[in-house]
Amino acid sequence: MTIEIADLIYLLRSHKVMLDHDLANLYKVPTRVLVQAVKRNLKRFPEDFMFQLSIQEVKNLKSQIVTSSWGGRRKLPYAFTEQGVAMISSVLRSKNAIEVNIQIMRTFVQLRNLIASNAELSLRLDDLERRYDGQFKVVFDAIRQIMNPSVPPSKRTIGFGRDKS
Repeated sequence: MTIEIADLIYLLRSHKVMLDHDLANLYKVPTRVLVQAVKRNLKRFPEDFMFQLSIQEVKNLKSQIVTSSWGGRRKLPYAFTEQGVAMISSVLRSKNAIEVNIQIMRTFVQLRNLIASNAELSLRLDDLERRYDGQFKVVFDAIRQIMNPSVPPSKRTIGFGRDKS
């Protein structure tokens, strides 16, 4: 696919989700057609499969994405969890829907595996750190920084400084 599916997966309300308009683009159907098919089969989409975004969540997403392709939507978008995305293939019965769904499911599995391997690596680092009594603390801290880039790096000045005395 030319679109990276992983880039269309967001973390909302502690769930990895995809938005209705992104899914509609992938399935090559108008968003209203996707939402209409879902609404006709609401029993297949409990709250842990699908939910509608709040106004604040939409504002937060728009500010994160910067460029909005949402245009002049009158209704708040829907977010679909992995199970909800899987269920969409049962309400959109085209060949394209099945192929796209397979790609999306593979992407969710890859993300899960990546998270699991990162957690395993973190456990191994903890074990090594305990074993070597902090001899390599700088190395371990650097590796943790790489694994968790959301933590700001320590502020150090680089280069030559003037003596302040």
